[in-house]
Amino acid sequence: MSDLDVSLIPAIIQDINTKEVLMLGYMNNEALKKTLEGPNVWFYSRSRQKLWEKGETSGNHLILKNITTDCDKDTLLIQAEPSGPSCHTGENSCFHQSELKHLVWHDSNIFSDIFNIIEDRKNNPKEKSYVNSLLTKGSDHISQKVIEELCETIVEFNSDNKKRMIEETADLIFHIFALMSSKSITLNDIEKEFNKRKKH
Repeated sequence: MSDLDVSLIPAIIQDINTKEVLMLGYMNNEALKKTLEGPNVWFYSRSRQKLWEKGETSGNHLILKNITTDCDKDTLLIQAEPSGPSCHTGENSCFHQSELKHLVWHDSNIFSDIFNIIEDRKNNPKEKSYVNSLLTKGSDHISQKVIEELCETIVEFNSDNKKRMIEETADLIFHIFALMSSKSITLNDIEKEFNKRKKH
């Protein structure tokens, strides 16, 4: 593995005993090095831009057993022994959705990344997290924040300050995502609604 010099490399995680594919993560050189040192598997979070050890909050670690690469050395196959469910939903594998319509989002982009961070904070609370503070204060608080951000966006729209309008629009979208997450509405639900409207 010493000839691998990666910025980010996809890592397929397989249960060494059942051969079930558990999840897909990404590693940089540091995550790969820490994984090779063992005993647990580490990843690099693209959304949070930091290293993370699988199971650091849930306790459901992946115990490293073996690593191989594909023929082009641009994908890792990591065989591990899970100490609990690998998916944040409680399922053994992240690949448990049988119908595409249940996916959170079809394309990998910044919107799905941000929404998935909010979902992760909801399912795996972190101390001093703004998202967790927002969600725990309840629907009325989140609704008020959406109204505030909408008003601030309109103010910048009327002032013709494009830079500030972009910033306030981002804040508005973020808080709408939090509102959606609090009611278990996914980006895919919104996408399906838009697809219905395209037909009219």
